[in-house]
Amino acid sequence: MSATRVAPGRSDAPAAGPFVVLVGLMGSGKSAVGRRLSRRLGLPFSDSDASVERLAGRSVRDVFAVDGEAAFRELERRAVAEGCAAAGGGVFAVAGGAVLDEGSRRALRARATHVVWLDAPTDELLRRTSRAAHRPALDRDAAGTLAAMREAREVLYRELATARVETGGRDLEAVTEEVARTVGAV
Repeated sequence: MSATRVAPGRSDAPAAGPFVVLVGLMGSGKSAVGRRLSRRLGLPFSDSDASVERLAGRSVRDVFAVDGEAAFRELERRAVAEGCAAAGGGVFAVAGGAVLDEGSRRALRARATHVVWLDAPTDELLRRTSRAAHRPALDRDAAGTLAAMREAREVLYRELATARVETGGRDLEAVTEEVARTVGAV
């Protein structure tokens, strides 16, 4: 399946290479595809959840459990701002809910040369995330939570993305290849 064009491209990034942002719901493949894409492009990789954990000094699960979602979202805003402030090109996997914050969306829009929305059917996202203990948002009613997240975020992904790539039922190499083609790296 080829990438679906969503919105016109943006190009405010420094000339040191593309700055590719991957967005999508949890389980869509942002981190896994992002790591492979960064190796393929020879660019640094960053992940907003890893940045949140570094800023907090503990896991995302612990931040949610001890400080709550509002504290996590504030750390997430800081992580997105930090990721967007990095010099040069890169691949940035952004946590699924980061798009809920207008300031984060503005920062991503201004910085990214490409924003690729990775998407998969909700039932596949459920299967992929069922094994992950680090996803506190799915502790109760995972199916209902993912459906609600899709409803709240899909319009924001569509607005922000320069392209959409379907990851459902596909291996990581095929998805990475399609994302690379989508950002003009092939």
